Amino acid sequence: MRNFQLVVLSLTMFVAAGFVCRAAGQNPSTASQSKPVIVELFTSEGCSSCPPADVLLQKLEADQPVPGAQIIGLEEHVDYWNHDGWYDPYSSPEWTERQQTYVSLIKKDPYTPELVVDGQYQFLGSNPREAVVEISEAMRAEKTEVSIAPASEDAKNQRFHVSVGKLAGDTEGDAAEVWLAVTEDGLHSSVSRGENAGRELKHISTLRWLHKIGVASDKTAQFSYAGDPVVKFNSHWNRENVHVTVFVQKKKSHQIIGAASTKIKS
Repeated sequence: MRNFQLVVLSLTMFVAAGFVCRAAGQNPSTASQSKPVIVELFTSEGCSSCPPADVLLQKLEADQPVPGAQIIGLEEHVDYWNHDGWYDPYSSPEWTERQQTYVSLIKKDPYTPELVVDGQYQFLGSNPREAVVEISEAMRAEKTEVSIAPASEDAKNQRFHVSVGKLAGDTEGDAAEVWLAVTEDGLHSSVSRGENAGRELKHISTLRWLHKIGVASDKTAQFSYAGDPVVKFNSHWNRENVHVTVFVQKKKSHQIIGAASTKIKS
């Protein structure tokens, strides 16, 4: 437990230092111009190495330590730890499959915790220094403009207006898929078994739902994609803590070339 506390302290000090640099170099008027960067964390409540990575993602989203970047987290709980004493209630075979598509590119076995930045940079999920370096690298890439705004709603559903501008970079021969993700903040578990027995684990941006809503194409006149997807509200979600994120990802290379996020109406 003492080692875990030391890791958390070091993460806090490192990311806090990055936040000071950001605050000194970026004022509120430029915050809206920040480039979105998707940071995916593959984690599990059954993995004793994962809690420091969970804390790191929380700090990255809260402090936004990279000047010019808007860090958007997706915390994806895999299911391959569920047979080692604790069943992670937020795990899904879909998130395991998504991780496998990434690691297949570098011909490695999936592991936790793992961070993937903009679908391109894969590394140990509890490494704050590498996280800042790779987010900075991803932020410098040309980005596709993505817009998402709440539209009509009822008690169970909410419709969103989504538009994607001209595709950034070279997408020839690699389809630019448009994905919609629903995440929830504030989830937590009192773990009673497995490697994290006795710990209270807290989560942020936990992935609840992920769906491909279309394919962007620059052959269209004004937008490479425009649509009005509907999110069906799950009664188990705390609506006040739900965010909806849209991102554009190349099918073959898995590079994420644009994103936007908004809160669901409460």
